Amino acid sequence: MRVLLLIYAFPPEITGSGHLYYELAQDLISMGHQVIVLAPIPRQRMGTQTEVIREHYGRRVLVKENLNGVQTMRTAVLPFSLNNPLTKGLDHFTVAFSQWVGGQFAGKPDVILVYSPPLPLGLTGYILARQRCVPFVLNVQDIFPQYAIDAGLLTNSTAITLFRRMEQFLYKKADAIVVHSEGNRDYLKARGVPISKLSVAHNWADIKRITPGSRNNRFRQEYQLDNAFVVSYAGTMGWAQDLGTVIDAAAHLKKYSDVVFLLVGDGPRRSELEEKSKRLGLSNVRFLPLQPRDKFPLLLQASDLCLISLNFGLSTPVVPGKLMDIMAAGRPVAGCVPLNGDAPSIVQKAQCGLCVEAGDAKGLAELILRFYENRDLAELLGRNGRSYVQKHFSRAVCTKRFEKALKRVTQVRIRRGAGA
Repeated sequence: MRVLLLIYAFPPEITGSGHLYYELAQDLISMGHQVIVLAPIPRQRMGTQTEVIREHYGRRVLVKENLNGVQTMRTAVLPFSLNNPLTKGLDHFTVAFSQWVGGQFAGKPDVILVYSPPLPLGLTGYILARQRCVPFVLNVQDIFPQYAIDAGLLTNSTAITLFRRMEQFLYKKADAIVVHSEGNRDYLKARGVPISKLSVAHNWADIKRITPGSRNNRFRQEYQLDNAFVVSYAGTMGWAQDLGTVIDAAAHLKKYSDVVFLLVGDGPRRSELEEKSKRLGLSNVRFLPLQPRDKFPLLLQASDLCLISLNFGLSTPVVPGKLMDIMAAGRPVAGCVPLNGDAPSIVQKAQCGLCVEAGDAKGLAELILRFYENRDLAELLGRNGRSYVQKHFSRAVCTKRFEKALKRVTQVRIRRGAGA
C-alpha cells in the first residue's frame, strides 16, 4: 500500500500524537508499505532546540524531507497563538487548508489516514480521498466536540452545532474509523456509527525504548532529587488534565518533606498552576520544562509513582497515552480520573496501580501516601504493568492493527472496483 498520513503535529515537535504517528509510519514502512506524512512546519513544543529548528525551516511554504526514513511533506501555516481556544480553533482550519494544498503534491496514495482532532483535518482527508478516488480512514483519538465541551473550551452554541455537523459528516463519509479503546468504540456505536466501520487499535508504548531501570539514574542526579519519593506527571498542562487537583493533593502532603511532586511539560494552564503552588507555599512541588524525547524514559525510571489526571467533567472515555508509557517503565500508576472511563478499567485489568475519582484531592493524597508507606506494593504493581503492556499494548501489536484496518478498506475498494 501507499499510505498518506495527515497529522496536526509531527517530530521534531514533542507531542504524543506526533511521535505515535512517527512510529506508525516507521512500522508500516518496515511491513513493506510506502508512507508519506503530511504535517505543518514545526512551530510548537520543540524544547531546547526551538530556535535551531525554526532556523532550519526558515520561511519556506512547502518542505519535503526524509525524517529517518519517513518521507515527510510539511506546509506553512499562519502564526496563531495555540494557548487561546479561539485562535487555536482558527489554527485548526488553517492547518486543514494548508494540508489540502500540500496534498496536491503528495501523489496518489492507496489510502488516507487522518488523526483527529482537529476535525477540519478530517475534512481535508475526505476531500483528498474524493479527489483521488481512494478510501479515507479516520483515527478518532479525542471525541470532538464533546471533549472540548466537557473541558469548557467550546461554549458557543453556533460553533458547537457546526462541529457536531462536521463530526457526523465525517463519521458518515469515512470508510473506516479507528479508535483507541473499546469504550470509544461503544461510545461511537451508541452515536449511530455502524459497528462494521469501527475497529480498535490501542495507543502503544515502545517497550524497547521505554524499559524498567534504576531510579537512581542521571535524571535524578541532574535535578538533585537525591532519595526523595518522586511523584511525577509528564505531559500537557491544559484544561482537561485538572492538575489543580494534583496541586491540592500536594498541599495535603506538604509535611512529608521527602515527597516531591514533579510536574513536567507545558500547556495553557502551566503558569496558573505555578501561581497556585506559589500561593499555597508548596516547597514539595517542582515544575520542569518539556523534556527531550531521549530523557523521557529516564524521567519515568526516576519516578517512584506516576500520575494520570483527568477532569471530572469529561464524559468521553479518554485514555491518556502516557498510561502505556508508565506501564512500560514498570512504574505504578496513581490515577485521579473519572472512574467510569476506560483509563481506570485498564489500570484495574492490568493491576498496575490504583485510582480515585477525578477531583478528589484528599483521596489522591491518601493514595500517594499508601504507595509511600508500602514500597513493595509499588514495586509489585509496576511489574504487573510492564507484563501487561508487553502482552497487550506493545508497539508491534498495535501498529499491526492499524495495518489490518488500512488493508481492509483498500481491499474492499478493490473488490468494488472489480465488481463494477
